[in-house]
Amino acid sequence: MLSSRIHKISAGVACLVASLAAASVSTSAGADSADVPTYQEFEASTYVDVDGAYVVNGDEVVSGKHDLRTFYERLVAPPQTHEDGLIVNTVNGVDDKWSASQALNLTYCVSTRFGTRHDDIVAAMSAGAGLWEAATSKVNFVHVPAQDGKCTTRNNAILFSVEPVSTSQYIARAFFPSTPKRQRNVLVDDSIWASGNWEPGDILSHELGHTLGFRHEHTRPESGTCFEDNNWRPLTPYDSASIMHYPQCNGSSSDLEFQASDAEGARVLYGS
Repeated sequence: MLSSRIHKISAGVACLVASLAAASVSTSAGADSADVPTYQEFEASTYVDVDGAYVVNGDEVVSGKHDLRTFYERLVAPPQTHEDGLIVNTVNGVDDKWSASQALNLTYCVSTRFGTRHDDIVAAMSAGAGLWEAATSKVNFVHVPAQDGKCTTRNNAILFSVEPVSTSQYIARAFFPSTPKRQRNVLVDDSIWASGNWEPGDILSHELGHTLGFRHEHTRPESGTCFEDNNWRPLTPYDSASIMHYPQCNGSSSDLEFQASDAEGARVLYGS
């Protein structure tokens, strides 16, 4: 989750992403290909996280150089037209989601390395998960406290880990269902406690939306800014107030609250 108070991404990366977004419409608009950064420029300017993953779109994970190259090529590909959506990520045209059985058992641990904030993170995760669970009985996040003392991506007793990180790049970062286990974590910076009127539970609910497969709502053309790519499928009508929409990307909600459209999207994707 990118901060609305401080743009925690370098100006260089922001300019490259903007140039790539322009490249996606170059076929119809006649954009000058000289304005499009090369892959080498894009790679060099993309933030590499503590676990070696590339972080794109503010708070999403790209696992390695091969996947980053694929991400780049999708950005510069010709645009596709979508008419609706709370939107789900797609991989090779297939919805990026959990199986029905796995969606009911999304186990996680919360690292004891959060120290005195451990219980606060546990509570924020429970609040964030509860919003999606209330939307559909087909999704269930399960905290496994017994694994908190060994809470890393290497722990195969849980599906994903929730761990602390110290960074100026984001407030929190997550993953998609298709992300490899070695990078299947939610990383949380201490700035989550100083994010204005963004409640920690709502910030983590946004991140847990990614773990369920949901994309940023602002990549839709209706947003008019913050384009990411076209690898998504529409689920519900566009909602600028969606919890998956960055407020700083022409969002209409300043407090990152869960919306009826978010609940409907969860039901469309996973069932009700």
